[in-house]
Amino acid sequence: GWQASMKSGSLSYILPCNRLPVQLISQVRVYTSNGQKKDVGSEDTNGSTPEETPNKAGTGQDMSNAGQKQSFIKEPIQVKVKAVLKKREYGPKYTQNNFITGVRAINEFCLKSSDLDQLRKIKRRSPHDDTETFTVYLRSDVEAKSLEVWGSPEALARERKRRKEAEIKYRENLFRNQRLLWEYKEFFGNTKPRSSAAAMFFKGPGKVVMVAICINGLNFFFKLLAWVYTGSASMFSEAIHSLADTCNQALLALGISQSARTPDPSHPYGFTNMRYIASLISGVGIFMMGAGLSWYHGIMGLLQPHPIESLLWAYCILAGSLVSEGATLLVAINEIRRSARAKGLSFYQYVVQSRDPSTNVVLLEDAAAVLSVAVAATCMGLTSLTGNPYYDSVGSLGVGTLLGTVSAFLIYTNTEALLGRSIQPEQLQRLTELLESDPVVRAIHDVKATDMGMSKVRFKAEVDFDGRVVTRSYLEKQDIEQLLQEIQQVKTLEELEAFMLKHGENIIDTLGAEVDRLEKDLKQRNPDVRHVDLEIL
Repeated sequence: GWQASMKSGSLSYILPCNRLPVQLISQVRVYTSNGQKKDVGSEDTNGSTPEETPNKAGTGQDMSNAGQKQSFIKEPIQVKVKAVLKKREYGPKYTQNNFITGVRAINEFCLKSSDLDQLRKIKRRSPHDDTETFTVYLRSDVEAKSLEVWGSPEALARERKRRKEAEIKYRENLFRNQRLLWEYKEFFGNTKPRSSAAAMFFKGPGKVVMVAICINGLNFFFKLLAWVYTGSASMFSEAIHSLADTCNQALLALGISQSARTPDPSHPYGFTNMRYIASLISGVGIFMMGAGLSWYHGIMGLLQPHPIESLLWAYCILAGSLVSEGATLLVAINEIRRSARAKGLSFYQYVVQSRDPSTNVVLLEDAAAVLSVAVAATCMGLTSLTGNPYYDSVGSLGVGTLLGTVSAFLIYTNTEALLGRSIQPEQLQRLTELLESDPVVRAIHDVKATDMGMSKVRFKAEVDFDGRVVTRSYLEKQDIEQLLQEIQQVKTLEELEAFMLKHGENIIDTLGAEVDRLEKDLKQRNPDVRHVDLEIL
């Protein structure tokens, strides 16, 4: 015997074997093979038709069971039809429904602004924070208009090539024009108001750097005179130290001015990292120029000692250097305290995290300068008391070791900042809780928050949005009665497709508006967050 089972929706057939009765259960509305619609009720049919079969010798079976066969009710083939929308093939490249801005239409399709006045204008949500909507055009309309203006794709391609060559020529002449403008300003005088880059050197880190440049420059000059007069190795190390500080702080000033440049297409996130680059180079310069020369001069003093002349002038210059370096150190300490208090951090955290690399360099260089002056004065005093020049050479080695330690710290902290380290866990937790507390968000995943430098944070997360809340937000802005009338007027598949496409596009726009709202809330509640990327999961 054999048995098979087939199910379709709630329709079940159980085909019998030679020992089970036939059962047929059907409770669905179906289409028969003759195209008529019918309702099939529940039936339970049990039957058996005896058929006579010859008896076989030696089997011992009962005649009533041996000759029994089952039969089933013959029904038409029943098929449940599912209506589906025909899939549309868009091909590998489909741009008919793409939007394009007016600037792109003019640049890429060589049109004039007057040509765009004749095209359909569409208002869309603006991707920029300062405007709510902006005007776009259908790309298909722009392409058709460009062919109408230029006559053929070949003529349009020639015009694009000509404009590209003109742009290259303009860029080649740009440097020459800037040079001529600079010479003009030098000759006739610059009457423009002070730029923002120049104003940066009169407050905050810029002011600290400029004060340090002036003081360290004077210290280098007087220490160099003292070394020439006395021949002291420690004084030579101090002169080299002041020269290294002056050069490094000039480099910091260059980094501050470059960091104030506005973002451009080649650098969309700006130039704030120039401060860290300048500080990193400064740390390398301290190591090579300050520590290296100090170690060299100290080792040469140990190998070839020579007597030292009167150290009176050297002591006077060291005392003046101690006062000036201490004043610069106090300026840097006050600036870091003020900035750390504004960020809610301790003094130590602000320095270690390298929140302001320029001020950090000045702080550490001046702290090293004060300590090195104390080391140099101590070693020179021991030399003058004992008459042994080795103490002076040891002082030079001590100053070099101190400078090497400072340079290693600067290299480490600025390298960490340039690599893109994460923000503090507490701050990241606040941002995560702010997103998860919003009703439109179900969950967030793959959260990344990177410190871009100078208290600028870039936040990225994949967000699982609640589609019901988004749809309800869209429905709250609609006329429900009018929407109900539109639903009741839907009679055909074409009308249903048009209805769904219309409101589906509007719901997607609502989702985009919710993303913009979340990004705006993150930026307003956390001023350090400058760039937010929320990806829809």
